[in-house]
Amino acid sequence: MQVIPAIDLHGGKCVRLLRGERKKETVYSLNPVEVALKWQSQGARRLHVVDLDGAFAGKPVNSSVIAQIASSLGIPVQLGGGIRDMATVKNALNLGVSRVILGTAAVEKPDLVKKLAALYGERIIVGIDAREGVVAVRGWVEGSGKKAVDLALEMQQFGVKEIIYTDISRDGTLEGPNMEALSTMARALKIPLIASGGVSSLQDLHALKELKQLGVRGVIVGQALYTGRFTLKDAIMEYEE
Repeated sequence: MQVIPAIDLHGGKCVRLLRGERKKETVYSLNPVEVALKWQSQGARRLHVVDLDGAFAGKPVNSSVIAQIASSLGIPVQLGGGIRDMATVKNALNLGVSRVILGTAAVEKPDLVKKLAALYGERIIVGIDAREGVVAVRGWVEGSGKKAVDLALEMQQFGVKEIIYTDISRDGTLEGPNMEALSTMARALKIPLIASGGVSSLQDLHALKELKQLGVRGVIVGQALYTGRFTLKDAIMEYEE
């Protein structure tokens, strides 16, 4: 069980978006490396980084900042945002990140994900971002028409070892995780599931901890940490111990 703090990058800054909408952005730091080091010092065992510019552009944009974060930390860094082909995966790994997250590619290029999973094993994670159970792609701005659970099962069959599930309607809202959707997906899968979106309190973390027996093995937390709802240390004590 892991609490995984998130850093979202936009224009080289550490930001948070409300439900993934660019017009609803809050800047929390001009120095993402400093933020990453803070989360590590408070006990994080993994860091979740999203290149928002990359997600919208379809290719990584904040590579220099990402490389600085990866080289400054002693914990694994996982990266998502605009990673949609073999060359970009290789470049991302060369930046020093431990794992890469494929989202849009899982919908549009499933055979690529299958090939990457065979090549890189656990270093390939699939991120499934959904509204009302339907997967959204290309920076969450387009619907795919594909059900989240169906995509998760396909990716499991293709050899993916871990899936991150984000409920877009909860992301950045502090309204609590979508427990029903998480439970449904976890029950369908045999591989670990990471929850993302909506965590607002230590009570939310306690509730998610109850899903461990179903295969939920971690939770990504962003807005609640940045707004001081709880500290990372307290979150780790609640969720990991």
